[in-house]
Amino acid sequence: MPWDPAQYLKFADHRLRPALDLLNRIDLESPGSVFDLGAGTGSVTTLLAQRWPAARVTAVDNSSEMLDRATASPRIAWQQADIGAWRPDRPADLIFSNAALHWVGGHEELFPKLMGALAPGGVLAVQMPRNFGAPSHTAMAEAARAGPWRRSLQPLLRPAPVAPPSSYVRILAPVASWLDVWETEYLQILRGENPVKEWTKGTWLRPLLEALDGKERDEFESAYGALVAKAYPKQDDGTTIFPFKRLFIVARKA
Repeated sequence: MPWDPAQYLKFADHRLRPALDLLNRIDLESPGSVFDLGAGTGSVTTLLAQRWPAARVTAVDNSSEMLDRATASPRIAWQQADIGAWRPDRPADLIFSNAALHWVGGHEELFPKLMGALAPGGVLAVQMPRNFGAPSHTAMAEAARAGPWRRSLQPLLRPAPVAPPSSYVRILAPVASWLDVWETEYLQILRGENPVKEWTKGTWLRPLLEALDGKERDEFESAYGALVAKAYPKQDDGTTIFPFKRLFIVARKA
């Protein structure tokens, strides 16, 4: 799927905060090798390089559009790769992934493999959205099934890709010497016209829009926009409150 960095970065401050919360939970003094999976334009990778200036930091992303927008840095190596199939060329002291692994299926196999790619004492730190039961996401399926575009969009509808927190405890506990799993719901205060629609246009809505053309695309976007505008009405001050749940995982390898 081609990404639109400008659309994704419209809400950069809200998207950055969970990454900072995850980063602050990592207890590593001086990792030698750090990998950022799904690094996008590298804004979080830069923070990793700043926190551990002696580390070899590698940013990994499959999107050429995102990598083209990345700021060149002698401190960061850039690698274009499918993060679902990626393996490091050396055991990692830290594998960090912010808002990326929900695009990859098979978490029962993926997470143990990532733990296996760590050096002894290494850390896997992951943040994934878990907002797929909220109106922002259920309205996509509702709008997709309600119009003449149904045949095109129905095959693209995915079940929720992130399991409940307890599932990740079960998956990771056998291979971790220390494990912390938690959820946070952020009450994001957004501005602009129908900002929830604009938010999802940068992520989960994008594949559905890419599958349509011209008038049909516009009409589907309008139908979805009407649903989320009703679900997330403007407040008296013109802002929109968008509750957004995220799952965090920090696991240390034995």
